[in-house]
Amino acid sequence: MRRDAPELIVALDAATPKEALRLVEEIGDAASFYKIGMELAYGGGLPLVGELARAGKHVFLDLKLHDIPNTVEKATANVARLGATFLTVHAYPQTMAAARRGAAGSPLKVLGVTVMTSFDDADLAEAGYGLGVEALVLRRARQARGIGIDGLVLSGRELAAVREEVGDALALVTPGVRPAGAEVGDQKRVMTPGDAIRAGADHLVVGRPIIAAPSPREAARAIAAEIKAAR
Repeated sequence: MRRDAPELIVALDAATPKEALRLVEEIGDAASFYKIGMELAYGGGLPLVGELARAGKHVFLDLKLHDIPNTVEKATANVARLGATFLTVHAYPQTMAAARRGAAGSPLKVLGVTVMTSFDDADLAEAGYGLGVEALVLRRARQARGIGIDGLVLSGRELAAVREEVGDALALVTPGVRPAGAEVGDQKRVMTPGDAIRAGADHLVVGRPIIAAPSPREAARAIAAEIKAAR
């Protein structure tokens, strides 16, 4: 499924649906793919999935599901009825397999979240993992390919190694993207839009550099242009 949809996904990091819709209006035709994350979803934003889909937008529902398989399977089946394009689950084998079953027969694509972009090797060690970031991401990539889900969420730092490992079998979605000179914030593993595309990303998730810009529409257009130039 590589490059069969818009590459830029704008993260609607907003507290309320009203604020999110204002951002969509400000961005206008500069983007057509939006991410609804936990803050917005739990602030009453789930109905926006259907509203945006009916308006011709793609929606990435970033809930990072992780629970017993039966719960994940049923939750994924419910999400599939909302009209989202992508849904994230944590990339544990049981969780990915359950989500795949839940999405079966629907257009919903399941993405496995490998290692959060705010983590580094020290954070993984503190959490009890015996692998560093790149080794763990590669392991999750092999598991995801074997299970048959649609793609992965990973930082730009691991893109080249994972693309070499999985080829075109998985869509690779990269958050933590920052234009050159932008503030990194709480991210530890970041990359510019052009570098991420050249490293093998299919879709880039960009939030603060767009929604906090003086003109979100112009910021989105600039990033989209950088993506196009790097393809």
